[in-house]
Amino acid sequence: MQLLDGKIASKAVKEQLKQQVETLVNKGKRAPHLAAILVGTNGASETYVASKVKNCAEIGFQSTLIRLDENVDEQTLLDEIIKLNNDENIDGILVQLPLPKHISEQKIIATIDAAKDVDGFHPISAGNLMLGIPSFIPATPYGIMLMLEHYNIETKGKHAVVIGRSNIVGRPMSILLSTNNPYGNCTVTLCHSHTHNLKELCLQADIIVAALGKPEFLKADMVKDGAIIIDVGITRVEDATKKSGYSIKGDVAFDEVAEKASFITPVPGGVGLMTIAGLLKNTMRAYELREVK
Repeated sequence: MQLLDGKIASKAVKEQLKQQVETLVNKGKRAPHLAAILVGTNGASETYVASKVKNCAEIGFQSTLIRLDENVDEQTLLDEIIKLNNDENIDGILVQLPLPKHISEQKIIATIDAAKDVDGFHPISAGNLMLGIPSFIPATPYGIMLMLEHYNIETKGKHAVVIGRSNIVGRPMSILLSTNNPYGNCTVTLCHSHTHNLKELCLQADIIVAALGKPEFLKADMVKDGAIIIDVGITRVEDATKKSGYSIKGDVAFDEVAEKASFITPVPGGVGLMTIAGLLKNTMRAYELREVK
């Protein structure tokens, strides 16, 4: 078994981006600028946004964090997005999800300028992905593809099972793995909560992407020997033995599945780090496209 280490793969991506930024700045150009909007004080969201801001600083990106109260009305949030859309010094915009229930996530996402949609959630980005047109890819699936590329994982002709059909991970992941590219060309089965023969399908899979949000759902008896396991899940589980009061668990029962897998991602330290790498790559792309104009 080989560990697909997100620390190593993301470091390689960030080092490349850091060199690109240094080259730009040495030429007298400004660095790429990412703006993030955080609504409320959700603990997980706070952690994610802080990590994004920290990673921007590490590679030389500029970043702006806008904090709004959890009771903010929808129009105020829309107005903030419109301001960022019109700001020529902002290249990428992300609104940290989830949002409070009184705010329409679809409306918020659709309001972001598609040219600054570095999360890859805008309908235009999603449509381009489906049609095979170069676009912003949702950061987590993009990060997984960067991971496969870094470790040079052979995917051509393999059977991939994606567990989970969210617009953020599952659906775009299934498209990317089936696309005609060096780390695609899979035959893909997309599974979800209504899939009856899930265990049988997983046992046929050469690659499994677990993205359903259920801690340690994928067990060893669902995995064939030599399978490649990508664990997208990240859930806080109560754990009295930890100082924090919780442990972080993935969707894969790591210890038992690792004994059968040829490659496997850890949680934490796997896909989560690559998600940020994907976001940073998207931000650089947004910058380059705007600079060309």
